[in-house]
Amino acid sequence: MSHAPTGEGVSLVQQAVQAVRDHIRDNDLKVGDTLPGEGHFAGKLGVSRAVMREAFGALAALRHIEVANGRRARVGAIDGSVMAASLDHAVATAQVSINEVWDVRRTLEVRTAELAALHRTDEEAARIMALAEALAEAGDDMDKVTAADVALHEAIAEASRNPLFLDIVRSFATLMRVAVPAAWRTRTTDVQRHTVIARHRALARAIADGDSESARALMNDHFDRAVEGRLPQGPAQ
Repeated sequence: MSHAPTGEGVSLVQQAVQAVRDHIRDNDLKVGDTLPGEGHFAGKLGVSRAVMREAFGALAALRHIEVANGRRARVGAIDGSVMAASLDHAVATAQVSINEVWDVRRTLEVRTAELAALHRTDEEAARIMALAEALAEAGDDMDKVTAADVALHEAIAEASRNPLFLDIVRSFATLMRVAVPAAWRTRTTDVQRHTVIARHRALARAIADGDSESARALMNDHFDRAVEGRLPQGPAQ
């Protein structure tokens, strides 16, 4: 059993947050399982309900628990939103550049493409193919282009069978909504745009065909040609 230190510098709320985390871990709770109420923890820890309310709120903000009016708190599922907020803050405050984020994204997504080709279901393969076609059919509608591009990369990550990959790729969505239109605007001719669309189709086909080597190479090529050197150096606006 692991518990937070209770010495100087650790607030009552921090201790309460750790107590809830310890309860989840020690009782082997899973996503959707219910937690005791604030009163239970308040009595056990000897703190006020206000402290526990704040602790529950902090855990809910981190998506560790779900809190709804009239219902007991439940163990939450990861969804990428907390990581996305951290990335957005890091870029906005110039702690990291968009290119640095995309370098990490490249490393991850080359691997997700490889794994997706190995593990995708028939339904997932069909969805990935359909999203590549949706990108082709979006034309100059940047909202549709961006939505299809974001959904395609998330579908590939989901097909990898590693939920952490999906969570991390989802965390890139906010930045992709800035970078995808910016990259698309650099493709000024029909030939350039058709080439990009053809690459997405080829990637989707490789995954559908279970060709992990080609999927890996095509995703790597996607970042070489479509992303690298075309992103703004400063914070996203």
